[in-house]
Amino acid sequence: MSGIKIVTIGGGSSYTPELVEGFIKRYDELPVRELWLVDIPEGEKKLQTVGALAKRMVEKAGVPIEIHLTQDRRKALAGADFVTTQMRVGLLDARIKDERIPLKYGVIGQETNGPGGLFKGLRTIPVIMDICRDMEELCPDAWLINFTNPAGMVTEAVLRYTNRKKVIGLCNVPIGMKMGVATVLGVDQSRVHIDFAGLNHMIFGLGVYLDGENVISQVIDKITGDQSGITMQNILDLGWDKDFIKALGVLPCPYHRYYYQTRTMLEHELEEAEQKGTRAEVVKQVEAELFALYEDPDLDIKPPQLEKRGGAYYSEAACNLIYSIYNDKRDIQTVNVRNNGAIASIPDDSAVEVNCVITREGPIPLAVGDLPVPVRGLVQQIKSFERVAAEAAVTGDYHKALLAMNINPLVPSDVIAKKILDEMLEAHKEHLPQFFKPVT
Repeated sequence: MSGIKIVTIGGGSSYTPELVEGFIKRYDELPVRELWLVDIPEGEKKLQTVGALAKRMVEKAGVPIEIHLTQDRRKALAGADFVTTQMRVGLLDARIKDERIPLKYGVIGQETNGPGGLFKGLRTIPVIMDICRDMEELCPDAWLINFTNPAGMVTEAVLRYTNRKKVIGLCNVPIGMKMGVATVLGVDQSRVHIDFAGLNHMIFGLGVYLDGENVISQVIDKITGDQSGITMQNILDLGWDKDFIKALGVLPCPYHRYYYQTRTMLEHELEEAEQKGTRAEVVKQVEAELFALYEDPDLDIKPPQLEKRGGAYYSEAACNLIYSIYNDKRDIQTVNVRNNGAIASIPDDSAVEVNCVITREGPIPLAVGDLPVPVRGLVQQIKSFERVAAEAAVTGDYHKALLAMNINPLVPSDVIAKKILDEMLEAHKEHLPQFFKPVT
């Protein structure tokens, strides 16, 4: 049969309507024949709700995309051309623990940074590896497009510990930064190009171009002060100190606030947790409102309220990436791939987030040489954290997990690292079987 088979694992996600919209918009050049939405029993209600909306969207658009809903991952994967992963092991309740437990110890509690990022990786990587094993058997030529966080750590683990070479990690931060820069400059985003390099949620704009002219100094001037204008829904925009950003000389991403403005961000998180709840608790409410909208039998478009979720444009990025691979577009996109010498400061076999030319054979990273000295050390430290964390996730080695926790710059000491690790291991025991092997 002609046409493409795409499988989305975590199909009951609130982001799925954006994915469906993206495939509908591109149908003439990206003929999706089947879209399989896969979820677990706990996500069945959401899967049915999102699936029904997806079917209404496809019907309204008049495109012949078959929508399949299933809990049988292996049945879905058979013969797939592309597999996307957008799952949350332990659901939002696990994220709440990731955010609340570190705060008890005066440490930032965040989904993908610090202890929360470590534990999301520890829960997620074994599941992704199971998916990779199924893909080797059932769809060995398929591309795995992962936008499950922490995307960089997950990509690192897949490249290092599985046989899957056709894997790409995806994040919405570079797209968000490009759109933010265009807004700050008051121009259409098509006129803006940014030389991105670094790691997932640790990405820097080394050069910012408007119609081919490097305007990074102009952009830095515009983003300093109380509000930077380059924001994400889930991260407080404190602005940047003018002299600091001028000294840095590159464009930071919103997640850098956790590293360069740690104390202020921690104080904000503590206050928010007490008054409104953690970000995960807020997201739970946002998701409840979204699913209430999705249940409307008359709704047959992606509702604009979806953009309130911190991951808006993830799915747009995924559709664009699949479209470019399928059509050998050779355009430039920012993705997580094997370094292969693109960033001289990072080992060749590690995952990096960098601009790539997207071809039918996959992404070709664009070489940037060494990262600037002011940011190189922080990026290398986070890469060490990702490497050790991935090893801990695969082996279930307590000492590796403790080492990863301590390497992370958001954790202030070995004593605090051990206390947080022990409490979080117990809290997430159900989803961390590799750390609780039966004694023989």
